[in-house]
Amino acid sequence: MVRFDIITIFPKIFDSFLKESFIKKAQEKGLIKINVHNLRDFAIDKRKTVDDRPYGGGLGMVFKIEPIYKAVKKIKTKNSKVIVFTPRGKQFNQKIAYSLSKLNQVIMVCGRYEGIDERVLKYIADLKLSIGPYDLMGGEVAAMVVIECVSRLIPGVLGKPQFLKERLKKDGSFVEYPQYTRPEVFSPKKGIYWRVPKVLLSGNHQKIREWREKHKKIIE
Repeated sequence: MVRFDIITIFPKIFDSFLKESFIKKAQEKGLIKINVHNLRDFAIDKRKTVDDRPYGGGLGMVFKIEPIYKAVKKIKTKNSKVIVFTPRGKQFNQKIAYSLSKLNQVIMVCGRYEGIDERVLKYIADLKLSIGPYDLMGGEVAAMVVIECVSRLIPGVLGKPQFLKERLKKDGSFVEYPQYTRPEVFSPKKGIYWRVPKVLLSGNHQKIREWREKHKKIIE
C-alpha cells in the first residue's frame, strides 16, 4: 500500500477526487491511503498565518517555512519522499511515477500565491517536481496527477493485476497503443466512413500483436 499525504491550504479541492472512480475503489480495497492535511493546522500563531511578504520586495505572498516544517515532521514515516511542486522542478514522467509506487509514503506540499520559502525546497524537499512546462495557481492539481499516475501502477487498482503486466515494462516505462471498439464502421455524415483497422477484426492474434508492436508508443 502507498500512503499519500497532501499538505494544502484548500483541502476541500480534493473532496470529489477522493470519492470517485478507481481512486475511491483503491482506497476501499486498502491498496492506497490518501490523507489531506490543512497547512493552517500547523501554523504557529493564533491567526493561523501560513504566508508572509517576500524579503527583497515584490508582489504577492510566500508560504512560510515553519508550518510546512511542522507538518512534514509530524506526518513523515519511513521509506517516504517529500515532494514540493514548483515550475522550476524536474518534469514528472512515467519512470518517476514508477519509483514513487515502490515507496510506503509520498508527501506532497502544494504551494499557492507567489510560491514557497526556498528553504523548504532546499532542506525539506526530497524531490522538486513540475507536471509540465507551465505555471499553475497551486500544487493541488499536480498532486492529483501524481496520485492518479502512481496509483494505476499498483497491482489491483485498475482491476486484474495482469492488466498492468501487459503494459508495464521492467524499467518503469509504459506501453501505449491505439484502441478501438464497436461499431466497426462509424459514419459521422453521409459518404464519410471511419473504420476499425481490418487486422483487429481478423482474429489472428499473431498479426494483432505485430500491429500493436508497430503502432505502440513507449511512455517514459
